Amino acid sequence: MSGEASTPGASPRAPRPGTQKSSGTVTKKGDRGAKEKQVLVLPPVGEEEPKNPEEYQCTGVLETDFAELCTRSGYTDFPKVVTRPRPHPAFVPSGSMSEKPAQDDQRLSASCSLNSLESKYVFFRPTIQVELEPEDKGVKEIYIRGWRVEERILGIFSKCLPPLSQLQAINLWKVGLTDKTLSTFIALLPLCAPTLRKVSLEGNPLPEQSYHKLMAADSPIAHLSLRNNNIDDHGAQLLGQALSTLRSCNRTLVSLNLAFNHIGDAGAGYIADGLRLNRALLWLSLAHNRIQDQGALKLAEVLRPFELTHTEVVERRRLLLEKGTQERSRSPSSSRPGDSKTDREKNLLLQVNSAALTEKTDKTQTTKIPKGLSKKKEKSGGESVRKEEKSGSGQSPTQGTPKKEDPAKSGKGKVTIPEQKTSKGKGPKTGSKEKRSFLLESEHLGQSLAYSWSPKHQLVAEATETVNPLLEPVEHRNGKVFVPGNKVLLHLNLLRNRITEVGLEGFLATVQYQAQFSKSKSPSKGPVGLLRLSLAKNCFSPQCPAYTTIQELMLPRAPVTKAKPREEETT
Repeated sequence: MSGEASTPGASPRAPRPGTQKSSGTVTKKGDRGAKEKQVLVLPPVGEEEPKNPEEYQCTGVLETDFAELCTRSGYTDFPKVVTRPRPHPAFVPSGSMSEKPAQDDQRLSASCSLNSLESKYVFFRPTIQVELEPEDKGVKEIYIRGWRVEERILGIFSKCLPPLSQLQAINLWKVGLTDKTLSTFIALLPLCAPTLRKVSLEGNPLPEQSYHKLMAADSPIAHLSLRNNNIDDHGAQLLGQALSTLRSCNRTLVSLNLAFNHIGDAGAGYIADGLRLNRALLWLSLAHNRIQDQGALKLAEVLRPFELTHTEVVERRRLLLEKGTQERSRSPSSSRPGDSKTDREKNLLLQVNSAALTEKTDKTQTTKIPKGLSKKKEKSGGESVRKEEKSGSGQSPTQGTPKKEDPAKSGKGKVTIPEQKTSKGKGPKTGSKEKRSFLLESEHLGQSLAYSWSPKHQLVAEATETVNPLLEPVEHRNGKVFVPGNKVLLHLNLLRNRITEVGLEGFLATVQYQAQFSKSKSPSKGPVGLLRLSLAKNCFSPQCPAYTTIQELMLPRAPVTKAKPREEETT
């Protein structure tokens, strides 16, 4: 009986865990073990599937999207998205003295509480500060300060930032960027909304100084700030090449801030080389650098007529040849193959015939006035002469009536013909020169109007696409070619550098030239040069004659001083 009692004592212990886990039969132990293994394996797979960040669809709310993507990526402690704190309003003392003790008591009680101590350290915790639109509370700007942004965080940003349709600026201050994370950040920018035009990367020194990648041809950035990045002459060389070269030019960047860096004379020369053919940058700051007189002279030289180098002259000739071939292809004379010579001869013959017909009409008006009454029946000849006078010298009488679009096309096609036939000394020589000068003036007037009245920078970019700076009207001096210089740059800041009176002389010559140029040109006809020039805190006395004359010349050009006389005129 003892053996039989031991067996029932053991038998109820064995099925107890089995009965708790499964309600089926206990005899099939193999099936029960297989079921238990499946139960243990399936729940982790089910938990990993919703944590996959690729399957999450962002809602457009940065706070919820960033938190959800961080938790799905495995982050337990991550920065919170908070509204950027506004500066406190100025303290206004109250008239009654009875309110002061109550305010002091409240401040003392708050300072002694534990919550106030914790709130002081909240400021130093990693956060993502956002600035919202006042109407619909959409994210307008993002500020990240003082914590390391890794590549995984940038991957999360690549998913939660594109839905923000009103995002305009991203500010990263001391976030520990590297050359690799910078390339990841640059790849993120085209995914964002087209309203994103401002990027600030301050306090992020890079070993390779690859900041020029932010200024690529397809970059949407219009305002770029690179302060406190230890950029030296090598980095300035890369940035100058990104501004413009012979074959490429940045057409989107409007403002560039390179203050508080280590740029010297060589770096300033590279930036000046970038400004030679750049006609999009309006605002440039090189304050708090190491620029001396040589760099200052190079910067001042670009802002007034400067000499083209040999490579630039060769490139200008190539562009002129391309422009001539494009105009010939657009003209109707080149549409038929093999008829270019015959069309030129026909045009020249038509010009000579029109001149002869005009001479005949003058003679008939002076000598045959009384006999004109008897010849009123000859209407066909008079109509042909009138048609020739209306259609112009480049069109035959037979082509005047059926085709109405030929005068405009023939006027376009005549641009290249007088240039090839100027050595013959014919009569239409003066007229062709006037037409060419008028066309050149109209082209440059169209470009300058786009710069002056355009409220957006896109119009400026379109103007720079049509007209290359090398195709601007040039001036020949002693066998050298001079272009007018960069008059698009409006603001130049060289505060706290190492410029002496030698460098001031270069800027004085530039300001004097631009002042004379602006007087001879109406303000509605394009850019006129610098409106603000900051040269204070350098290695010269404020009472220097060159500095005082520069200030006197720049004072009426400043936008603030210009607005006062306009207000007086309106009143």
